[in-house]
Amino acid sequence: MLRIVDNRTGHLVEVPAAPRHLLRSCVHLPAIGTGVGPVYLRVPLIGDVLARIAELNGLQVVTVLTTPDLTHDQSQALDRVMAVLGIHPPVVVGTRHPDAALGGPADVHVVAQGTEKDDVMGGVRIDVGQVSTAPLDEGVPDPGHLLSPDRPDVLVPETADPLAVRLLLLGRPYGTPVTVTGGAMADARRTLREWRRQVADWAQEPSRPIPADLLRQSHAALVEDLDVAAVLNLLADMAKRSDVPPGAKFETFAHLDRVLGLDLVRDVGQPHRPERPTAL
Repeated sequence: MLRIVDNRTGHLVEVPAAPRHLLRSCVHLPAIGTGVGPVYLRVPLIGDVLARIAELNGLQVVTVLTTPDLTHDQSQALDRVMAVLGIHPPVVVGTRHPDAALGGPADVHVVAQGTEKDDVMGGVRIDVGQVSTAPLDEGVPDPGHLLSPDRPDVLVPETADPLAVRLLLLGRPYGTPVTVTGGAMADARRTLREWRRQVADWAQEPSRPIPADLLRQSHAALVEDLDVAAVLNLLADMAKRSDVPPGAKFETFAHLDRVLGLDLVRDVGQPHRPERPTAL
């Protein structure tokens, strides 16, 4: 079972209530104004992580994303941005009657901090911290253009590496506000490149089982209030350990990437490419 802090009460609550094995999750996209870029999709990102953790623990998951009124171009852009961030598409987007789409009342509502919505009733409430960007900070994705109605076809710049945005946002507890800076983005890009290179190298060694202590620690962190940041720290420490065989490191990184969604095995079997300098 998952144990999540209900922000209404501050207490840990098991979801879904036993003995059900179906988790109904309602994710509420906040009002976006003129547009919002990938760094502002933190609420759907946490909803995606919740679903991934639940599925890793043998639960079936139904996710509904409620949105404010969007134009056709904005809806298409939202789909694209969620895709590049590795967010699995919800069952329904834009519904005003989430209970009907979920097949019953939501077990969990994932909302932005400060949200007051009439339809956020019942179930556990997860408040997700706000995201802001440092003004004019080089390397930070434009916070508005990807859902701007007059620029529907613009793509995420290659240098932004949208999964580095995912890594950066997952590296903080979900309730903590995040300010995205160019330096933080550069660090996330470097970490992602290094992990992918290491995973590709480890994949060439004989496979070894995931160490039991690491598996236990990582799963305990995930089911205890979605502590993905602790799992990322665990992987960073594991990558440096000489007592863990390369094959075991590969299996651990590949297994936990089912939750992280960082495409860590992307470079397996590919020739190494020289790294390009990163602008700071």
